[in-house]
Amino acid sequence: MADALDRHAAETIQAGSKSFATAARLFDPKTRRSVMMLYTWCRHCDDVIDDQHLGMRQMTAGAPDTSERRMARLRRKTQLAYAGEPMQDAPFAAFQQVALQHGLPERYPLAHLEGFAMDVQGRRYDTIDDTLSYCYHVAGVVGIMMAWIMGVKDKAILDRACDLGLAFQLTNIARDIVDDAEIGRCYLPRTWLIEAGIPPEEITARQHRQALARVAVRLINLAEPYYQSAQGGLGALPPRSAWAIATAHGVYRKIGIHVMAQGARAWDQRVSTSKSDKLRLLAKGLGQTIGSRWQTPTPRAEHLWQRPD
Repeated sequence: MADALDRHAAETIQAGSKSFATAARLFDPKTRRSVMMLYTWCRHCDDVIDDQHLGMRQMTAGAPDTSERRMARLRRKTQLAYAGEPMQDAPFAAFQQVALQHGLPERYPLAHLEGFAMDVQGRRYDTIDDTLSYCYHVAGVVGIMMAWIMGVKDKAILDRACDLGLAFQLTNIARDIVDDAEIGRCYLPRTWLIEAGIPPEEITARQHRQALARVAVRLINLAEPYYQSAQGGLGALPPRSAWAIATAHGVYRKIGIHVMAQGARAWDQRVSTSKSDKLRLLAKGLGQTIGSRWQTPTPRAEHLWQRPD
């Protein structure tokens, strides 16, 4: 069973995020396994809400399988995993192992599920605070959970891990604006779109691409202080974990840089980092890890969005 879970987790992370898969190789074997197990559950929940995982279709024949029903099943199975019930689905068996082994507080995965519930509810994001709240639930809390299984329990360092998740998600939103809009989702603040002269229902229209590029730049610039803040937590991580996180930090930040550089053409094809980019960022991450052993991080900036717990 353990070997099967390991294979499933490795295949999931490779298919779901080549950027994070590159960084994950740097963890020590024990941490890498836990990270991949947690990622498997997160990826599975995302796919289920998007109706992309047929294995979760367990309703009786003829019964409608709505996103609300799928959301309810995710919550129920996550709670059963914490209760120690045998898990038949690989993603939940993996999650149960990592959650119980590391004593992961249940409030964090439940907060993550709330992010998917926002998609199910068709939540509207009027202000940047609304967008950051969404980012916290779908990514900031994932950063917290990842740091937790790396051994971090200090609240101030968990704040830095949350900041990295926020930065990652802001970058993802900027990269995927058009793809998201094509399936009826928009995470950009409506106030920003109105200021840019873009009707929210016309995000995909090509005549708005220049204005949309300016909004994307604004979002990526907003991510920058969160990336900077996250670096202050590297010194608290074990060296190999710090190297993995520093590399992931560099890879995702580079995606944002590419989006800005491409301007109105940023959504003609999915922006990603090249193999040479990743190799350079691996080396840079090692240097940042070594430096973090002797650096005293500056206090977290007061103007940054603060997580609720």
